[in-house]
Amino acid sequence: MNIDLAGITTFLAVAEAGSLTAAAKRLGVSRPAVSQSLRRLEDRLGITLVQRTTRSGSLTEAGAELYERLTPAIADVTLALDDARDNLKRPNGLLRLAVSSIAERFLSGPLLADFVEAYPDIQVDVTVTDEEFDIVARGFDAGVRLGEVLEQDMIAIPVSADQRHVVVAAPSYLQHHGTPVHPRDLADHRCIGWRPQPDIAPYRWEFTENGRDFDVTVAPTITTNDMGLMLRTARAGGGLTFGVEETFRPHLQSGELVAIMEEFCPPFPGFFLYFPQRRNLAPKLRALVDHMRFRG
Repeated sequence: MNIDLAGITTFLAVAEAGSLTAAAKRLGVSRPAVSQSLRRLEDRLGITLVQRTTRSGSLTEAGAELYERLTPAIADVTLALDDARDNLKRPNGLLRLAVSSIAERFLSGPLLADFVEAYPDIQVDVTVTDEEFDIVARGFDAGVRLGEVLEQDMIAIPVSADQRHVVVAAPSYLQHHGTPVHPRDLADHRCIGWRPQPDIAPYRWEFTENGRDFDVTVAPTITTNDMGLMLRTARAGGGLTFGVEETFRPHLQSGELVAIMEEFCPPFPGFFLYFPQRRNLAPKLRALVDHMRFRG
């Protein structure tokens, strides 16, 4: 038998209020609505639960027995609902994130360390990937990547300042092979390229000149999907490489790498935490959103 929750709610209200009229006021409905709901429940059960008079509604023996058995069950339901509401105040559970390999600020450590310190009941599972896919279909709660590649139906919250791509090389490489002054000069140099997967062409190097965007197809001497290998090879003098400046910044500051052709590399919107539009955001994800906004 399907549970008639509306009828049970009406029955409990009548039992506790003592009349159909008082129950109607408690429930915010009309007296005929209470009478009809109660009648449907009685018809389904095949018994009379409430003895009606013009002034009161007293429980029959069967009604009193049902009320006695329902009361602890309703208390358990109420407790379960209270626990669910409390979870909104105490975010918990597994938070699955898909993060681009070049999201340096997010992956550097301190941000996540501070987050799990603030929310000890949340477990974070981070998959570092440059593959573009539907995070909902793959079971992820959210992702972090550059805003220019996000789907329009996603909610996106900035989690970094503007970024820019730069071409970098070790001073030793530039000393031996010269310094290109325009992106078209890249054809005469050894380049270290990046691609997300073996069956995808190397990433095209993007530039801007006089307000016009253009890209250059380089023929990399070395191609990889590992940013760490790109960095190590460039630092060793293996050639020019191209990527987000934030990734190279420590090595630029130390002088191990030098940025060139910077006038062709204007800034663009940076990294975003993105997730599908939902009416009620899961507490664990809301906690991450608030944490990222607070960190600025």
